[in-house]
Amino acid sequence: MNQLLIVSEKIFTIFAFIHYVGSPLILILSGGVSEGDLQDDPIDMPIVKNIFLIIYIISFLLLLLRWKQVIPSISRGGWLWLLLGLAICSISWSFSPDLTQTRVVALTGSMLFSLYFASRYTLKEQLYIFGWVFGIGTISSLLFVILLPKFGIMGGIHAGAWRGIYTHKNGLGRTMLLSTIVFLLLALTAKKNRWVSWTLLGISFAMLLLSKSSSPLINLVVLMSIFFTLQIFRWNYLFLIPALIGLLLVGTIGYLSIATSASQIAGAFGKDLTFTGRTEFWPLILDKIWEKPWLGYGFGAFWQGLDGPSAYVWNASAFKAPNGHNGYLDLCLDLGLVGFAIYSIEFAGSVYRAIGHIRSVKTADAFLPMLLLCLVVLSNLTESSLVLQNNLLWTLQVSTFLSLCLPQLSERQPVFE
Repeated sequence: MNQLLIVSEKIFTIFAFIHYVGSPLILILSGGVSEGDLQDDPIDMPIVKNIFLIIYIISFLLLLLRWKQVIPSISRGGWLWLLLGLAICSISWSFSPDLTQTRVVALTGSMLFSLYFASRYTLKEQLYIFGWVFGIGTISSLLFVILLPKFGIMGGIHAGAWRGIYTHKNGLGRTMLLSTIVFLLLALTAKKNRWVSWTLLGISFAMLLLSKSSSPLINLVVLMSIFFTLQIFRWNYLFLIPALIGLLLVGTIGYLSIATSASQIAGAFGKDLTFTGRTEFWPLILDKIWEKPWLGYGFGAFWQGLDGPSAYVWNASAFKAPNGHNGYLDLCLDLGLVGFAIYSIEFAGSVYRAIGHIRSVKTADAFLPMLLLCLVVLSNLTESSLVLQNNLLWTLQVSTFLSLCLPQLSERQPVFE
C-alpha cells in the first residue's frame, strides 16, 4: 500500500509540472485557434484554474504529511517568504486590491507546490522527474503534429510553425529549450538506457527548430556556452583564478565585437535592436516605476489595459502590451525597489550555492540549478516570468532556491514511511 501511495505521489508531481509547462486543454478547448485567426469572444477555461487549485490543495496536504521534513526548507527560505509577505501586504496599497488578492493566492499556491517539490526530492531526483515531464511533452507534441496537424501546427500569421500541444509556437520553443537541456544532462548522467535520452534530446532540438521560435534558440546557444564554461569551476583554485580572469578578458572582447555588429546579428535572427519595439516603451514603464518607486502598484495590479495605471503606457505607445516584456521591470512595478532588492538577494545567494554545488558534485546533473538560474536571467530580458503566479519558471526558481539550501542526500525519506 505504501509503495502505491509513493508511486501516486510521483505521478501527481509529474502531471502537476505538465500543467505548469502548458496544459494541452487550452489548445483543445480553443479549437486550435492560431494567432491572427478571427475570434468573437475569448474562451473562458475555468477548468484550467480549477486544476491549479487542486494542485495547491494536494501540495498542502502532502506538506502536512511530511511536516518534520518540510520545516528545514521553510526555515532556510527566509528571503523568499519575505518576498511573499511583501506581495500579501501589497493588497493594502494595491491599485486593484481584489485582483492582487486573487493573484497572491495563486502565487502562494505555486510556492506551496515548489516547497513540496524541493523538500521531497533531491536535485538528482528532480532531474529524472523533469525527464518524465519533458519526455511526455515532447512525444505528445510530436503526435499532435503528425496526427492532429490542425492543433499541432499553427495557422494564421505563423502558418507552418510547429506548436505541438501548446497554444503558440513560442510555447513549444520554450519547452523544447528546457527539454534539450534536461535530456543532455540525463544523457551525461544516466548509467543505463542513455540512448533514450540522446534520442529525446535530438527530437527536442529538432522541434525547437521547427517551432521557428528564435529567442529560445538564441537562449539555447548561450546556455550551452555557459554549460561548457561552468566546467572550469571544478578546477583547482591554482588554475581556476587565472581561467576566470582569462574568461573575463575574452568575454569583454566578445562583447565589444558583438556590440559593433549588433544590427547584423539581430537581423540574422529576424530581430531588431528595439527587441520588436520593446525598448521604445520601456522608458515609459520607467516613468511609472519612479512614480511609486519603493513598493510599486501592488502585486499583479499594474497591467490592466486602459483601466489601470498601464493606460499611460498604452496611450503613449503603439505597443498595447499585456505586460512589460521584462521581468525585472514588472517586478519593480508590482513590488517596487524593495521587492526587487529582496528578490536579488535571494537570487545572488542561490547563484553562489549553485556554483558550490557544481564543485562538490562531480556528475553532470550538478549543472541543472545553475543552468535554470541562467535561463531565468535570459528569459526575463524580453519576457515577464520573474515573479509570476502559475508560471513554470517561477515554480522552478522557488524549488531551486530551496533545494540549494538543503543537504542533498542520496535519497530522502519517503512520504508514507
